[in-house]
Amino acid sequence: MGSLAAVFFDMDGLLVDTEPIWTVAEHEAAARLGGEFTPAMKRAMIGHGIDTAVPIMVSMLGRPPADVPATERFLLRRSAELFREPGVIVPQPGAVELLATLRERAVPAALVSSSFRDLMDPVLGVIGRDLFATTVAGDEVSRRKPDPEPYLTAARLLGVDPRRCVVLEDSPSGARAGVAAGCATVLVPSMPDLLAPTAPAPPAPAPPADVAPSVIPAGAATGSGPSHPAGPDTAEPVPAGLAAIVASLHDVTLDLLDELLSARPVAS
Repeated sequence: MGSLAAVFFDMDGLLVDTEPIWTVAEHEAAARLGGEFTPAMKRAMIGHGIDTAVPIMVSMLGRPPADVPATERFLLRRSAELFREPGVIVPQPGAVELLATLRERAVPAALVSSSFRDLMDPVLGVIGRDLFATTVAGDEVSRRKPDPEPYLTAARLLGVDPRRCVVLEDSPSGARAGVAAGCATVLVPSMPDLLAPTAPAPPAPAPPADVAPSVIPAGAATGSGPSHPAGPDTAEPVPAGLAAIVASLHDVTLDLLDELLSARPVAS
């Protein structure tokens, strides 16, 4: 497939540990509707843009669709307030180190999120705007993840072939967007019970000598369940077409990304 052209980072849960911030706002939003925000709702909503996440929560609370617009406005306003509180935005382990390595090797990085620009800017202030060649926020595209448009937009802005790019995502919804965009997509799950098994888990094969045990090839990943059981009504199946699943960003190296691209079939 050729050399690595760019690496696209998801934001919430992948680059920074902002899911707890969102959870605070989501608890408050559910309480405003007379309900309780549950872990099942969190699993169902994670990785979705606000336009698809809020209808999920409203439906699971048993509320009518008419409650969606006001709930969206509340979540946007409240989360923007929380994102600007000092010290609440924390990089995920290995995130800053990986970005620094990419910059040293002159590999462009892009931040691609379903979160709106008002939420992305505080994150860039903490992580460093200079570490990204371009950024794409959720309110700057017509269709948010799991649609591929955000990642295709990042590739267009960088002038690169998406098939030579790697997407790093923490949710099945976001990973589907990366796969649909034609990128080699690596899943770094931010919740241990996020994935549902798609088949009975076979004995795990021994990894190749040059692959870390914490890196699961896509073929093995699609047949293996999570390390913690997940409810079938809320956990999502492993997205088809993933390049790999890794435990953390510490496991993502340039050698791994090059190997994943090299293993992809050449497009006709």
